[in-house]
Amino acid sequence: MDFPTPSSPHLPVPSQVARMMQLLMLALLPGILCAWWVLGWGVLINLLLAGATAVAAEALMLRLRSRPVLPTLADFSAPVTGLLLALALPPLAPWWIAVLGTLFAIVLAKHLYGGLGYNPFNPAMIGYVVLLISFPREMTLWVPPTSLGATSLDLVDSLRLVFTGALPPGLGIDALTAATPLDSMKTRLGLDETLSEITTSPLFGNYGGTGWEWINFWFLVGGLVLLYFKVIRWQIPVAVLGTLFLVSGLFHLGDSDQYASPLFHLFSGAAMLGAFFIATDPVSAATTARGRLYFGAGIGLLVYVIRTWGGYPDGVAFAVLLMNMAAPTIDYYTRPRSFGHKG
Repeated sequence: MDFPTPSSPHLPVPSQVARMMQLLMLALLPGILCAWWVLGWGVLINLLLAGATAVAAEALMLRLRSRPVLPTLADFSAPVTGLLLALALPPLAPWWIAVLGTLFAIVLAKHLYGGLGYNPFNPAMIGYVVLLISFPREMTLWVPPTSLGATSLDLVDSLRLVFTGALPPGLGIDALTAATPLDSMKTRLGLDETLSEITTSPLFGNYGGTGWEWINFWFLVGGLVLLYFKVIRWQIPVAVLGTLFLVSGLFHLGDSDQYASPLFHLFSGAAMLGAFFIATDPVSAATTARGRLYFGAGIGLLVYVIRTWGGYPDGVAFAVLLMNMAAPTIDYYTRPRSFGHKG
C-alpha cells in the first residue's frame, strides 16, 4: 500500500519561537537585577506573580480551547508576557494588580484573538494600560531608589505589604513611596518651575533619574545582545530611540528650561525596555523593513508627545498600542515590489 509522503522538511526542526523567547528572557536579566537592586524586593515579587499567572492562564485557555498544553507552553511566550508586564508595575502594588493585569494580557489580549501569532496588540501593554486606567492609585506606588537613603523594606516586609497591605510599625505608605523622575518633572513643570530648579533634587542623576538611568542602561545592554544574536531587527529600536532623541533635542535646544534633554528621555522611564523588548514584538509590530522604521519612529514621536503634553508621565505603553493599530496599514503601503512586477 502506498502512503502519501508528508511535505518537507522531513527532519525535526527546533522551535525558533522557544529559542527567541529564551534569549529574550536572558537579555532581560541584567535589567531585572539592576531594577531589584535599585527598587527592592517588590520587583522580584511582581515577576514571580505575573510569570506564574501567565503560565497558569495560558494552560487554562489552551485546555478550554482543546489545544495541546505542554508543547505550547514550551514556546515560553506566556512567561515573557508576564515578565514584561511585571517590569512595568510599581514594586509595592498589591498582589492582585500583577495577577489581574496578566489575566487581561493572556486571556483577552492574546487568546481572545486566537493565541500567539494572531494578537493585533501587544498583550503585556494591554494588561498594563487596563491597570493604569482602572487602578491609578495602586499604579503609582513606586519606591525611591535605595541609593537615596530612603526607607526600604526587606523581603518579609515586602511580602507582607504586597499580600496583606500591612505596613511596618511606625511607617506610612507616604514614607515608602515617591514620584518617579518623569512624574516629578511633569508635575513641577506644571507649577512653572524651571528644569534648572527641578534637577537640583537628588531624585535626578547625571542623565536620567537617579537609579533609573542604570536600569535603562542595563536594558540597553540586553537589547544589544538581542541585536547581536539577531533575535530582533535593528530598525524598530533605532527608529524609536533616534526619533525620541531628535525630537526632544530640538525642543531642548529651543528652551532648555522647559524641555528635558534627549539623554533624560532616553534614560528615564521605560524607554529602553520599550524600544528593545516591547515595540519589537514580531506579531503586533510592522513587518516590512521600511515599515519597521515608520513604526518605530511613530512610537518615539508619540512617547515624547505624551510625556510632554499628555496626561501620563510615561507614554511607552500608549504609543506602542497606537502604533499596533497602524501596523497593518504601514505594512500595506511599504510592501516590497514583487519579483518580476513593476512598482
